[in-house]
Amino acid sequence: MAAYLSWGLAPAYYNLFRDVAPLQILAHRIFWSVLFLLPLLAYRRLWADVNAALRSRKTLVTLLISTAMISTNWFTFIYAVTIHQVVQAALGYFMNPLVVVLLGVFFLKERLRPLQVVSLGLAAIAVVILTIAQGRLPGISLILAVSFALYGFLRKTVDAGPLVGLFIETVVLLPLAVVLIGFHFTGGPVWPVRTYALLSCAGVITAVPLLWFANAAKRLRLATMGLLQYLTPTCSFLLAVVFFDEPFTPTQRVAFPMIWAALAIYSVDSFRAFVSSTRRVLADEEPVLTDL
Repeated sequence: MAAYLSWGLAPAYYNLFRDVAPLQILAHRIFWSVLFLLPLLAYRRLWADVNAALRSRKTLVTLLISTAMISTNWFTFIYAVTIHQVVQAALGYFMNPLVVVLLGVFFLKERLRPLQVVSLGLAAIAVVILTIAQGRLPGISLILAVSFALYGFLRKTVDAGPLVGLFIETVVLLPLAVVLIGFHFTGGPVWPVRTYALLSCAGVITAVPLLWFANAAKRLRLATMGLLQYLTPTCSFLLAVVFFDEPFTPTQRVAFPMIWAALAIYSVDSFRAFVSSTRRVLADEEPVLTDL
């Protein structure tokens, strides 16, 4: 939940960089993330784990693919914010759980309870309504939905810890980030000191939610992760409409409450299942008294 809420409020941060190109923002995200992760790796003495991950061909290939997915997602999201399309970005993250749940069902053989099927169906109808209302293929939305769904799936299955995996992903992108930042300093515009200071925070803002997410991915079912994902687009949507003055169409006024209702149904069902399983565990642990 912390990861999803952080991502949902991220447009407020990237909205501060109206004079910075999306590629430069992405480069700084990568560069400062590496600097932020280095001392964490040293403190936890994870260099052996990094070496083991790099030596495993399967792990390395998986992390390279996840790197492509997360960098695509980062750039598309930043681009959407800079061109004032946060509502469309929110639509992409509303679509994302549908892709995540499908990955969980078809590849990890996860099963959905009846109320989960109902909530997923309600959300799917709402997403279809939003997509048709635009009258064209929502490119930003589709790229965000598919790239992050695949990233979550890969990070759930890869044999590497959250910190180790994220460090390798950012290090792979570091040379490109350094080149892009170098080009800016050799011929790009001079930004105010405030802009450089805000960009230096990109490492924490990028890495911490991803660490939260990667830890959760190891512990939660993909279906649970997918439907909790609605927290992110809900926050982004509210920012776009209330603070960024992006239009909220009549169709969106019908479809968005349907998605929130789907989240409510799923949450209630998940809570009831948790209470039921907890009671069963406690019942199994009660001592059985017998006559001696």
